[in-house]
Amino acid sequence: MYAIIQKKQRQHTVRQGDLVDMDLDQTLKAGDVVTFDEVLLVGQDGKVQIGKPLVKGAKVTGKVVGETKGEKVIAFRFKRRKNVRKKRGHRQHYTRIQITGIQA
Repeated sequence: MYAIIQKKQRQHTVRQGDLVDMDLDQTLKAGDVVTFDEVLLVGQDGKVQIGKPLVKGAKVTGKVVGETKGEKVIAFRFKRRKNVRKKRGHRQHYTRIQITGIQA
């Protein structure tokens, strides 16, 4: 069974037991239980329920594992022969959630 959920205008495909990195939410602590009510699609055994826009009665539950950082992204600005070089790095913070159940 799998589902597509929406959180903060981002969509994630999830299955039971998956670890999902979502945008950082400072209010969540490790061990908290999270429920996602915005379920856009649910698929099971070849049957797919598509919401218009949401699937009625469907929800996905998960448990917060903790916070994590994403890969480092380098923004490099360069102009040749002008001695212009600017290098910036950034690592996005995420909340890691383990999916515990999908109800359709």
